[in-house]
Amino acid sequence: MLPTSFKNRLISWLEDHRELVVVAFCLPASFLFTLLLRLRAALRRLASDPTRHEGQVRRIQAKVQEWNKLPSANRRLLCTARPNWQSLSTTFFEKHLHHQVAVPLYDILELDKQAMTVRVEPMATIGDITEYLIPKGYSLAVTIELVDATLGGLAMGTGMSTHSHKAGLYHETVTSYEVVLGDGSLVTATAENEYSDLFYALPWSHGSLGFLVALTLKIVKIKPYIKITYTPVTGQKNYCDKMRELSGANEAKPKNHPDYIEGTVFSKDKCVIMTGEYSDNDGVTKVNHCARWYKPWFYKHVEYFLDKGESTELIPLRDYLLRHNRSIFWVVEDMISFGNNPIFRLFFGWLLPPKPAFLKFTTTPGVRAYTFTKQVFQDIVLPLQELERQINLASELFEKFPLLVYPCKIVDRGPSTGQLRRPPSKYLVPGTNYAMYNDLGVYGVPGKVKDKKPYNPVAAMRKMEEFTRDVGGYSFLYADIFMTREEFEQMFDLSLYERLRSKYHAEGAFPHLYDKVKPELDVFKIGEENALS
Repeated sequence: MLPTSFKNRLISWLEDHRELVVVAFCLPASFLFTLLLRLRAALRRLASDPTRHEGQVRRIQAKVQEWNKLPSANRRLLCTARPNWQSLSTTFFEKHLHHQVAVPLYDILELDKQAMTVRVEPMATIGDITEYLIPKGYSLAVTIELVDATLGGLAMGTGMSTHSHKAGLYHETVTSYEVVLGDGSLVTATAENEYSDLFYALPWSHGSLGFLVALTLKIVKIKPYIKITYTPVTGQKNYCDKMRELSGANEAKPKNHPDYIEGTVFSKDKCVIMTGEYSDNDGVTKVNHCARWYKPWFYKHVEYFLDKGESTELIPLRDYLLRHNRSIFWVVEDMISFGNNPIFRLFFGWLLPPKPAFLKFTTTPGVRAYTFTKQVFQDIVLPLQELERQINLASELFEKFPLLVYPCKIVDRGPSTGQLRRPPSKYLVPGTNYAMYNDLGVYGVPGKVKDKKPYNPVAAMRKMEEFTRDVGGYSFLYADIFMTREEFEQMFDLSLYERLRSKYHAEGAFPHLYDKVKPELDVFKIGEENALS
């Protein structure tokens, strides 16, 4: 074991020379790691055979049935055998304490052009589905920007995109779930069949009600490009009002709202709003292949329009959908401050981004505890009518810009229809059953940490969560949460969930949702230690 003094000096050196470590070690190692994963994925695609799906599902059922035959004293709670490092969650669920079942389901099973749906296995990724659908002229109705996100993980968790002001959250685009329950039975849940209650409870359940083995998702017809207009707006009220107007938050009258809306908030008073429409190449508008390795990071490209003024360009659809992938929004800048330098991009841009899976794979408990206090990575769903208050509070707590804003429709499905509480009536768009919310994305190293000032991550996030509960919002549960169980149950409606835990054999078979998503660290102890330091 290393002496404390040496360990402290080593940590200090690594902190002071973080960029050197990232460039000299993390990027090359991450690149090789990525090549190995791609090779494995390519071999898996070569061996792909959707006709094997039923047999693989039967084997999963058999594993669960075998577990049921174990003496009760020997039955640990069930979870998938997928390693933690493959998950995009920031937490490290303690799988070693659970009974792990392999769910090796990676195939795209069926494209139904008449129904405008695609049936997939849960481990298929955003990268897989975009490569499959876009050449055929289709896309998922909600496509998350990270290639490694799995379609099943998004269904059991959640996600949104810049199309969500029209399509809603990712789970609104799911038409059916095929699930192996805790007793080993296989059911298909839709909004209309006998398992409709399960259909509404599965989103935001994070695998705590059963093993997802297939799902069917809505698709949309597309064109090859997104015609995107960058509009810089000065003045907080001006850009907040503009976001509400464009998304349809103020009125229910039919209106030709843009297909895509995104806001990048560079300061309290400056924002660039992007609106996009499906388009062909008109031969006149400039084409920007923004995902190529030598191109400026997308948010830096967006920032340029603060000075240039409003402008329009065409972006190939897949480039647009994955526009934030290379810089992981703006997180990479905190790792490599010169990463957007043209010379660095030209010679080393192909190494980016550091693979999230690699970063998790190489994270020890000590590193996890250290980085937990030094960065923030949160997506929070909040009412768009409260956008000014969101930005002001996030700025005060984290001193971190840019901030990401995606408008998103939250549908009021009625009482006990899932974990999301019904949006307060004051936020409903007049004449509709939905409210316009937004994702507030806060990513990177807080200002106080950069300035080496005292910073208590637990106190900051608990204040943000308190505000979120007060306005009827929701924390994305892939990120670290800082709530007690009582506070968690104030934010989320678990009434249906708790009933179905018993009805569908999840009680005693799968971890409870709160236990599944809470950090493996003692966040309250960390908060106390930071308060004293």
